[in-house]
Amino acid sequence: MTVMFDVGNKVAAKAVQMCKPEVIAAYPITPQTVIVEELARFVQNGELQAEYLCVESEHSVMAATCAAASMGVRTFTATSSQGLAFMHEMLHWAGLSRLPIVMINVNRTLGPGWSLWPDETDSMAQRDTGWIQFFVSSAQEAFDTVIQAFRLAEHSEVQLPVLISYSAFTISHTMMPVEIPEQEDVDAFLPPFKPYWRLDWRNPVTFGNVLSDEYHMEKRYTMHLGMEAAKRLVPELGREYEQRFGRYHGGLIEEYRIDDAEFVLLAMASVGSEAKVAVDNLREQGHRVGLARLRVLRPYPDEDLRRIGRNRKLIALDRNISVGSGGWMYHETRSAVMGVEGCEVYGYLCGVGGRDVTYEDIEGMAKKVMCGNARHNMVEWWDLKQTGGN
Repeated sequence: MTVMFDVGNKVAAKAVQMCKPEVIAAYPITPQTVIVEELARFVQNGELQAEYLCVESEHSVMAATCAAASMGVRTFTATSSQGLAFMHEMLHWAGLSRLPIVMINVNRTLGPGWSLWPDETDSMAQRDTGWIQFFVSSAQEAFDTVIQAFRLAEHSEVQLPVLISYSAFTISHTMMPVEIPEQEDVDAFLPPFKPYWRLDWRNPVTFGNVLSDEYHMEKRYTMHLGMEAAKRLVPELGREYEQRFGRYHGGLIEEYRIDDAEFVLLAMASVGSEAKVAVDNLREQGHRVGLARLRVLRPYPDEDLRRIGRNRKLIALDRNISVGSGGWMYHETRSAVMGVEGCEVYGYLCGVGGRDVTYEDIEGMAKKVMCGNARHNMVEWWDLKQTGGN
């Protein structure tokens, strides 16, 4: 075990290199570019034996990645924001084709107005494409999740692509110490990929062909079964990883100080890390507050949320916006806990467009609920500046 002190993007690239993908497709976009640059360096230096494909757009990136995965090889790519949006059509193709691709998305605000700062709308907008979605809150968690993601995607009961998201600059460009295991230990946890099907002229199969309405629903159903299997396997693989490497970041949800909590914050990605500080401060002030940090958006951890929500007030902190509706985490949680005894759900939109969300902000939102000045089953905008027109 060694310690690497570097920015989150280079840490993530190191994790990918240790997973030994055979094909990497790349197109640069800030603030993700460092990931594919670092992987190009690994390939150039002979530290990674992979085919490195520089293509003309993000749409082509995912097309190339799908083609490579359909040939039965381990594949990886990375993107951000507008690039992920440009891939949208091909994300459906990857999901419906049951291709075990792993991709990192560095969460960045969609434009216009043009911005490089983080919110989660880019990856949230892909929630129905059939991709498993992780949101990580540190470089160490990003490293560990990449390795677990390949194992999960390639599992016979799952066979679905995985998207790992983390916050622009807060994680992607921030220096953090990270424990790096030995290559042989990673190899033992993640053996070489053995595809369950692939394109082979000697054993021809159909791939992405026309499918009649008679069977299309069954195709979607099998994807759903893959998601249900992932719901069970994420915590199992996490515990197996802990036994081997000594680190566990939680299952579908990381639960922090919720055993006796009356109020539970719901957060993702870097807001989840900041929320831990807010919880500790509020505890020191005598408030029974905990945190449920959602690590996985798809499959949605509805059973866990129903358990956590019983006789508690849940406060969703959404750094994303579904215009005309509100925050996705708030609405999906409210649906999941409908009918749960004593559960009330409060929603805040905060940091949308990349504005900083501090622990003081989170304490302020929590206290507004605790003081009875917020209405449940409603979404409020936090720290909204006066605006007029469009």
